[in-house]
Amino acid sequence: MDGQPQMNRAAGADLLRRGYNRRDLGRIAALLGVGAVAARPTWAAAVPGPAPRVMIDSNECWTGPMEPGQAAARAIIARSNRYEPGNERDKFIAAVMKADGVPADHVSPWPGSSDPLSRAVVTFASPQRGLVTADPTFELAWTTAEYLGVPIKKIPLTADYRHDVKAMLAADPQAGLYYVCSPNNPTGTITPLDDILWLVRNKPAWAKVLVDEAYIHFAGTPSAVALFGQSEDVVVLRTFSKLFGMAGMRMGYALSDPANIAAMQRYDGDALSGSLPLPSLACATASLGQTALIAQRRAFMEANLTFVTREVERRGFKVIPSRANMFMIDWNDRLARQMRDAIRKQGVEIGRSWPIWPNVSRVTVSSRAEMIAFLNALDRALKA
Repeated sequence: MDGQPQMNRAAGADLLRRGYNRRDLGRIAALLGVGAVAARPTWAAAVPGPAPRVMIDSNECWTGPMEPGQAAARAIIARSNRYEPGNERDKFIAAVMKADGVPADHVSPWPGSSDPLSRAVVTFASPQRGLVTADPTFELAWTTAEYLGVPIKKIPLTADYRHDVKAMLAADPQAGLYYVCSPNNPTGTITPLDDILWLVRNKPAWAKVLVDEAYIHFAGTPSAVALFGQSEDVVVLRTFSKLFGMAGMRMGYALSDPANIAAMQRYDGDALSGSLPLPSLACATASLGQTALIAQRRAFMEANLTFVTREVERRGFKVIPSRANMFMIDWNDRLARQMRDAIRKQGVEIGRSWPIWPNVSRVTVSSRAEMIAFLNALDRALKA
């Protein structure tokens, strides 16, 4: 592995024991040494040419970080000559403990939630123990698994757009990792905790259930953290990139049993989790406890979601009921990529589609002005 990043010997031995080969060790070290490099960076996916006037394609928040978070980030900049001027990482963990009701050793800060998602695939799945997900869902777990030769099973959602947990287990009863995204990206739909608990109770003893809650603050629904008392095999991921408006600041965290946290962090010696920028840490810490502002943003999103989906349905298109800052439009007999191109020509960039649903596009909920701009662009595209 000359010239490639190295990992500690125990972590490498564990990977070899679980079916990875020595060539994979270098690929995993590179993957986890700099974050989820198997995922295409956002700038690489940018559309060439002039930027659209309205960007509602990446589920970003319509506004920036909360003002208390901005104030905390501004304040810490003056002391950023020090690596750790005021135990900012510990303060962040304390804020998570209060918000989620977990002990400190159950919290692992990360730059967003993509890196721990890739780590979970490496840590709990393998060429011998596969990955099982819904379809459609957030694709990063697929990308990482494909990169490493981990078998993947993709199970269609139920008729009401939940994860079909019984079909997921039946598809691979020997899997190492079952991935549940709730609210699901791209549908914004919820998989009830009772369904997730059934999967936890019936999965193989060695497997983990990873619950991606990137959009839970928009939904306001119960968290899978409530299942920690039922099993040590649940891992929950969170991010500040969505409701908290911090996508460019790269902050997130994982919640799980300390043994799972340690297993995920061992590949780089906790380096990435322990070296987060101070302004990001301070902003996240100050934002996490802003319950009134969280509720305010959720209500704003819900009002605009209701407005725009009613207007889309009035134009004759079906919309999947969503609990997050996104919704899916079924274009009937039109291909999603064609509709995306047509709307782009009107200065509005909407989200992508998934292979399982080639006629369905994801659209981000934004401000009322941007939702009106989208509807106007849609009308022009339909007339073109």
